[in-house]
Amino acid sequence: MSTTNQLVVVPDAGRTLPPLPALPQSRHLATQIPGPRSQAMMVERRAQVSNGFGAQLPVFIDRADGGILLDVDGNRIIDLASGLGPTALGASNGRVRERLQAQLDRFTHTCFMTTEYQSYVEVCRWLNQHAPGSAEKRTALFSTGAEANENAVKIARYFTGRSKILAFDGAYHGRTHMTMSLTSKAHPYKTGFGPFSKDVVHVPVPTSPRGAADTLERSLDRVRAALWENDPATFAAMIIEPILGEAGCLIPQEGFLAGLREIADEHGMLLIADEVQSGMGRTGRIWAIEHEDVVPDLLVAAKALANGMPLSSVTGRADVMNAVHPAGLGGTYAGNPLSCEAALAVFEQLDAEGVLDKATELGRIAVDMLLPLVGAGQGVIDVRVRGAMIGIEFGDEDTLEPASQRAKAVSAYCHSNGVLALTNGVHENVIRLLPPIVIEPTLFRDGLQVIIDGIQETALNVTEAKADAGGR
Repeated sequence: MSTTNQLVVVPDAGRTLPPLPALPQSRHLATQIPGPRSQAMMVERRAQVSNGFGAQLPVFIDRADGGILLDVDGNRIIDLASGLGPTALGASNGRVRERLQAQLDRFTHTCFMTTEYQSYVEVCRWLNQHAPGSAEKRTALFSTGAEANENAVKIARYFTGRSKILAFDGAYHGRTHMTMSLTSKAHPYKTGFGPFSKDVVHVPVPTSPRGAADTLERSLDRVRAALWENDPATFAAMIIEPILGEAGCLIPQEGFLAGLREIADEHGMLLIADEVQSGMGRTGRIWAIEHEDVVPDLLVAAKALANGMPLSSVTGRADVMNAVHPAGLGGTYAGNPLSCEAALAVFEQLDAEGVLDKATELGRIAVDMLLPLVGAGQGVIDVRVRGAMIGIEFGDEDTLEPASQRAKAVSAYCHSNGVLALTNGVHENVIRLLPPIVIEPTLFRDGLQVIIDGIQETALNVTEAKADAGGR
């Protein structure tokens, strides 16, 4: 149930904010999508904004609450994307607003490297306490996931005195030079932006539609072979997403992450877990890597860390994090005080009972509603679910050949019917769902039913097209 209609008490500000009316948590189509106002605003958008920024659903949002996005035409759209992951606690979270307002009354920025503020330290304390493993830890804060991944590489290189990094096929780690090098998917992230670092080596992840293609040992042997082909003594670290989000929510074969931990230890490398998308409760645990009981040397967080405010982090063993010389890490906006207050609001809610259970419940609903589609003659070849991180993969049910056009058609159906459901994947044949953890189950079911309706309609269209072709 939405809480935005409750009286908001601002801590330490000596006043209260007026209550905001709650948005109905139901889908509603006032116009076609996009509506006339959004269409008009898109004309100006194209006249002013670089074409390099895409628009997956060209609507302009006026308000958001819970699992609903209200556009400027009055359409209430079910949010199954969470802003590509950041707004896991909803795009208008009451507690986040409270802490932001209180901090706005104090100051908006000083630069932590210039003068200190306690909220930065408190964010680091929470991350140190909640990162996997019992070793003493330290944390550094930055602004974006790419920036944090880039700094994780810097730290690993500094600590080990080595240069090479092992990354994985299907990986997405960001848009900076180093993180584009770590990212394996060429288009749209790398096309035309090279050359890239020659010190990055990619190897496959053991996962495919309907299960792993190879045995676990054979998959780990590929990792070992890649290291030996490039001299394992030259590798500073290996970096992997515990769930590969942009690859279509690919979940590595059970035991693969533990095997990487052993290989890293064998060769004196660090293991970096990129939890930018999968962390902060998305999978029903604080960190997705906890499902595998693996402890990384460095853990990267962003996106939902501050529920949409720009903040990222690198947390790791104290000896690794403290190895870098003073002023070797930093950034003018790194750990901005407003973002730190937003993160502390997120932590309060993750520490409360029931929030992580909501992500787990969403996963159960997705399994119940979506898993029966696999192999049912409607072009769904796999459904991958871990909490509120869900991938629906489309392809030929016999050959498993990817069907990107089918995924795009289902996504378009969803958008025209008031559900934000985006495509991604190595072959762009996956609908990836990242609903807000706080979405009401009834609303989530409605969104999934629209997806199912879209799958059935597109399957019918394909069948009719084949019949027409055969009749000519």
